[in-house]
Amino acid sequence: MALVTVLGGPVAAQPPPTRRDDVRDTLHGVEIVDPYRWLEDQHSPETRAWIDAENAYTQSLLGKLPGREAIAARLAEIVKTDHVYSPSIRGNRYFLYRRRADEQLPVYVMREGRDGQDQVLLDPTTLSADLTVSAEVLDLSEDGKWLVYGRRQGGEDEVAVHLLEVDTRRDLGEELPRAQYYGCELLPDDRTLYYAVWSETDGPRVYRHTVGTPRAQDVCLFGEGYSPSEMIGVSVSTDGRWLLLSVYYGERKTEVYLKDLQTDGPLVTVVKDIEAHFYCDVVDNRLYIHTNWKAPNQRLLVADAEAPQLEHWRELLPERKLPLDSYSLVGGRLFAAYLKNVLTKVIIFDLEGRQVGEVRAPGVGTLSNLDGRWDQDEGFFSFSSFNTPWTIYRYQVSTGESSVWSRLNVQFASDDYEVRQVWFPSKDGTRVPMFITHRKGLVPDGSHPTLLTGYGGFTVSMQPDFGGQSAIWLEHGGVYAVANLRGGGEFGEAWHEAGMLGRKQNVFDDFAGAAQYLIAEGYTRPDRLAITGTSNGGLLVGAALTQHPELFQAAVCGYPLLDMLRYHTLLVAPFWVPEYGSSEDPEQFRYLLAYSPYQNIHEGTKYPAVLFTTGDSDTRVDPMHARKMCARLQAATGSDRPVLLYYDTKLGHSGGRSVDRAIEDDTLELSFLMWQLGMLPGG
Repeated sequence: MALVTVLGGPVAAQPPPTRRDDVRDTLHGVEIVDPYRWLEDQHSPETRAWIDAENAYTQSLLGKLPGREAIAARLAEIVKTDHVYSPSIRGNRYFLYRRRADEQLPVYVMREGRDGQDQVLLDPTTLSADLTVSAEVLDLSEDGKWLVYGRRQGGEDEVAVHLLEVDTRRDLGEELPRAQYYGCELLPDDRTLYYAVWSETDGPRVYRHTVGTPRAQDVCLFGEGYSPSEMIGVSVSTDGRWLLLSVYYGERKTEVYLKDLQTDGPLVTVVKDIEAHFYCDVVDNRLYIHTNWKAPNQRLLVADAEAPQLEHWRELLPERKLPLDSYSLVGGRLFAAYLKNVLTKVIIFDLEGRQVGEVRAPGVGTLSNLDGRWDQDEGFFSFSSFNTPWTIYRYQVSTGESSVWSRLNVQFASDDYEVRQVWFPSKDGTRVPMFITHRKGLVPDGSHPTLLTGYGGFTVSMQPDFGGQSAIWLEHGGVYAVANLRGGGEFGEAWHEAGMLGRKQNVFDDFAGAAQYLIAEGYTRPDRLAITGTSNGGLLVGAALTQHPELFQAAVCGYPLLDMLRYHTLLVAPFWVPEYGSSEDPEQFRYLLAYSPYQNIHEGTKYPAVLFTTGDSDTRVDPMHARKMCARLQAATGSDRPVLLYYDTKLGHSGGRSVDRAIEDDTLELSFLMWQLGMLPGG
């Protein structure tokens, strides 16, 4: 790579030298060359030295950029505001996360009554000197006297489980060890805890733990015979009678089992061997079944919990033209959230499926479904958009009246910006929607710096949302675009299936179509267009910059999957094989090889500027993806645009960042993008 020019003059900085060691594998008769396999060893001294050198190189460039202080200061104004989140209610007690403007991490508090004083229960700032340990509430006892919570180191998916007595603030002192848990449920007796745990070696298991007894005495109830490619979730009905176990085969199918704890009855099979998703809950001895079985747009079924087998199911909410995104049971009513052109529409039903009302959104944006309890008359929902900070509303079920519970008090000129939804054709002619936000009165002359993002996988729907990075981008005259790609859940299971397995290329074609639309309609041009994405969205960015490098000036690729021939061998990735496929299968190998970003880098191609972000504590997507891709792209690119790695040695995929650390990270990403698109002072 040539010398890189930073605003103000050239910098004598080169990427650190990276040893190339061509490992050769033959898969299904095809030779695969992997020049940076050695970077998969995260703990080797050579890898650690390389990470340090890459971080130093990144800081040598981005640390010199003008305007960083102003970006950080504005982010602080946006982020360092009082946050009050939706509460969980137990009797007259309100439990909620709160973060004041001067606090670094959310604190979990209790209020006696809605207007009571905050009583701090969990303050994660006391758990580590460097603020890398966070606390996550996993369950709250029905009498409001016990918290089950997890302590998370950095951004790991793993937590260590603790119990806290609410009235005395006393930690019980016993601990379930660091692991990945998929449900920790305390019975109303406050002594019996059911939990589901997963490991790379043993796969998923469900245990019963008695509070005050050694972990070694826990009883394994379920999970023998399942592999690490499956996960099991556990939940308990609010009255403590029903234990619900769900086995997830990725995005392919679900098994469901039910146990009557009151009679200590056997596990009863609710559903098995049907290729469909089933998400279940038991409320007031009724089993609710949210499924795409024979209904790509989802429907809701119901059965008596004492007779939960398929032959006893009846349809409560039939499939509609609009996808059923979620449901909740609050105040004796059923609230169903449907997606209409990506925006949420919450319809209220009685328990026989008759429509009795609707929760009205206060504007064009993202309306969450109602959160609350079956036996209480109040619930809470939230609303936000790209130009509207989050507001949480209290909703009274009996009257249908709503009032503001908390509002994010951010000084942002919402009325200066407009949010539009447009539709563009993808490569195969499919019409794909996209949200575009910009300052009112924008002239489509192709000059505007534009940031495009998307996801396109695992039924995730990309809805309007307010964020510090996007707000600053808009304030600097930028256009912010979010494409609703196939692979997501915006239009039901058919939309998801059109972007998975052998049809994954549709996702990348949709994203390229979004970029081409923004250029053709005069919003921007390639040298003023950047892309960003995280996790599966990082795979999206990797595929976009390798398939269409001519469309983009810069990219931020966060915590990504990039070597799709080896992804399934690491961490929890076997669980994603139903979504992506596996290179062990000959047919799946061929389409994975065709788009896998790491294998599709070509020497001498003029690639965009790229910033890869990842960290040691990412125990979901192995950080080797970003390490290997960065090394290969640095060696191959024929452009003078920088290829950088920002590698966090303490944090990872699942958050846990302090406010100051989040500001630092967001500032680095924004300054990189603005540098490359000429938005910084002197640019």
